[in-house]
Amino acid sequence: METYKFLIAEDNPKDFEFLERLLREEDFTGDIERADNGLAALKMAAQVERPLVISDIQMPEMNGIDFARALWDKRPLARIVFWSQYKDEMYVRALLRIVPPETVYGYVLKSNPRDRIAAAIRTVLIDEQCWIDPEVRKVQGRTGHSQTSLSDIEYEALLDISLGLTDNLIAQRRYLSRRGVQSRLNSLYSKLGIDQEQFHSEKFGDAFNLRNRAVASGLRRGLINAFEMENEEQDFQAWLKRFKSSQR
Repeated sequence: METYKFLIAEDNPKDFEFLERLLREEDFTGDIERADNGLAALKMAAQVERPLVISDIQMPEMNGIDFARALWDKRPLARIVFWSQYKDEMYVRALLRIVPPETVYGYVLKSNPRDRIAAAIRTVLIDEQCWIDPEVRKVQGRTGHSQTSLSDIEYEALLDISLGLTDNLIAQRRYLSRRGVQSRLNSLYSKLGIDQEQFHSEKFGDAFNLRNRAVASGLRRGLINAFEMENEEQDFQAWLKRFKSSQR
């Protein structure tokens, strides 16, 4: 029986223990190592020619998507099973953009029964076939549909209004005119379908604040979440500091 070397990238000790026990009990023969953040996982996995990895998506230092991108750049034969409690569209969308052609990978939700998680891991890491959770496939379908999938600039606009930026500040940050900002926002509203929700009455005016509705829709679809918005806030604060300095 062939012996393998597995790397589990997982910052939650209980989740790591579950996976370690699963691999032992399901007769995955080989060594098991753990990295508790994305940067450590990258350093460890890059030392192997054909890494076999089970990776969480939300991790400190470097998230699972950025870890996978960097690892595939260094080791294109790496096989990765993403296991996560999230099926957020922002992750599915990002993942579809970074998977190299003919790469074997998987995506399984932590909420699945133990035997399904084991089957996903075996299919990807041992049998060398892709395995995508049925719930994630539904999100992939929406992400790949031209009428509902956000372009990069539409997604950028969603991030900006989620951070609370005005049109003027978005224009400064993205090197746009105010008309250009409005064009991006209108395109975003159309893709999210919220422009069709809007209605007007003479007594009360517009029914919705479209910016707020866009953020609510983004949260509902999983295009944004609190964990990743913390990173976006850090990037924005760094830009804002530079912008304020340039105005003095």
